[in-house]
Amino acid sequence: MDFERPIVTVDIVLLTLLDGALHVGLAARDKAPALGAWTLPGGWVHTDKDQDADDAATRILRDKAGIASPYLEQLKTFSGMHRDSRGWSLSVSYYAVVPGQVCDRANERFRWAPVERLRSLPFDHAQILQTAVERVRSKTLYSSLPVHLMPAEFTLSELQRTYELVLGAELDKRGFRRRIEELDVIEEIPGAFSSGGHRPAQLYRRKAHAPPLKTAASNLSVG
Repeated sequence: MDFERPIVTVDIVLLTLLDGALHVGLAARDKAPALGAWTLPGGWVHTDKDQDADDAATRILRDKAGIASPYLEQLKTFSGMHRDSRGWSLSVSYYAVVPGQVCDRANERFRWAPVERLRSLPFDHAQILQTAVERVRSKTLYSSLPVHLMPAEFTLSELQRTYELVLGAELDKRGFRRRIEELDVIEEIPGAFSSGGHRPAQLYRRKAHAPPLKTAASNLSVG
């Protein structure tokens, strides 16, 4: 018996920090439906090339955004008969984070938009975005995820500020530094200190062989 095949795609929520706020990467649609609209980077699974959905996500992120994320994780599968006018569809969604320093601000096919200012997106992409932001904020409370938002060199104060910007809340300095020591994913750069008008601070970097994500036994306390 023949069965109708569903539309199978991958959609990616690409997040970074720009100008002190969480931004999401959007790609311009080059075909109907929603031709010309700005949506989450996405595309069809290429069954002749992609080994799996992870492969497809990496390819789509490279092709649509020109970026290889240091952290890419499957988020959730969104499916149903009403999410796409072309027919019953299934999207394997992912979220990824990148340092703001490696992001081109905009071009004709890709741009960054502040998460808090987005009111609507085509398809169910607003729901996918909301789910991804909730996941990132949840993981920030107990993991090393925001380290992937940092430049190659940073101070502990800058890392704490990144955690706070993602969470939208202030953190206790001593509690935060105990957590970072517990996670053990960054190291001092010998002899390297910040420059500028303030008192020089020790510079850190992500450990070369640190796992992509480390978790703690409990959540951070937010103010």
